[in-house]
Amino acid sequence: MTNYSLPYHGDKELSNYSFLVTGGAGFIGTNLVEYLLKYGAGHVRVLDNFSTGLRENVDRFFLHSNFELIEGDIRDYDTCEMAVKGMDFVLHQAALGSVPRSIADPVTTNEVNISGFLNVMLASSKENVKRVVYAASSSTYGDSAELPKVEERIGKPLSPYAITKYVNELYASVFADVFNLETIGLRYFNVFGKRQNPEGAYAAVIPKFVKQLMNYESPVINGDGSTSRDFTYIDNVVQMNIKAALTDDLTAVNQVYNVAVGERTTLNELINLLKKYLAEIDPQIGDVQIKYGPERAGDIAHSLASIDKAVRLLDYQPHYNIAQGLQEAIHWYAREQQAS
Repeated sequence: MTNYSLPYHGDKELSNYSFLVTGGAGFIGTNLVEYLLKYGAGHVRVLDNFSTGLRENVDRFFLHSNFELIEGDIRDYDTCEMAVKGMDFVLHQAALGSVPRSIADPVTTNEVNISGFLNVMLASSKENVKRVVYAASSSTYGDSAELPKVEERIGKPLSPYAITKYVNELYASVFADVFNLETIGLRYFNVFGKRQNPEGAYAAVIPKFVKQLMNYESPVINGDGSTSRDFTYIDNVVQMNIKAALTDDLTAVNQVYNVAVGERTTLNELINLLKKYLAEIDPQIGDVQIKYGPERAGDIAHSLASIDKAVRLLDYQPHYNIAQGLQEAIHWYAREQQAS
């Protein structure tokens, strides 16, 4: 897979546009803000309540005069209305992720992911935002056994989290039809990369495994390791958000897209790649043993995306496959560990 160079916005002049990134102190949001500031967006505003996002993620952005932070919660409508005011585009990343967290606390997951989403959409409609690009989820495919996953065919959701993300898509469709608000949903497939937090009970598998291996601790794989995912490096996700926001092709709007690479990797293959790349930095990591535990409730066995629709309508070109993305991520985590 060719590693193309930035930028992703083509000949569009970002200085002409203002962007709100909800959840802009989180993993994906931070990378979006970084891109927008790097390429001179006219105004970049972040709305975050720091429930899962990190303050240190946004501290460095204050060096930019065109950056603004609103500390607030998407569950408060007035806050949402204030945040979207004057914005051309909303990149809605704020949510409570994690299937296990939604099973442990479905009420809060519902409040944030559905009520909060509705607030953002309604405020965007009232304040005449041009377009809302929102984080959807591959969990929406639920119990569908079809591979690869195609946007038009989904299954039964298997967790409260999956239900909330599907409801987001339904609301977006209604706002497009009834309120004339342009929307694009991006079904993320197992995103990983720089600034993904390895801490906490609901940490994503790649940063968690990386941290454990770097500390010579044995990672625990849920199940026998045959579970597979379409792991997607963060820069591919940034590309899709930017292209979705700025496309002039109206046939591409009011749609939902898979954001992935179109390649499937088992957890056993993943851990072997991690050990291989980390051992190049620290040979002792190659000797760390892997453990296996019970399968996790609400998980699907296999996930693989068709990206044909995104390629066709948004000119999506994933620049990083799993190997390239892991190498980028591992070098970032290694630098972070050295700095601390």
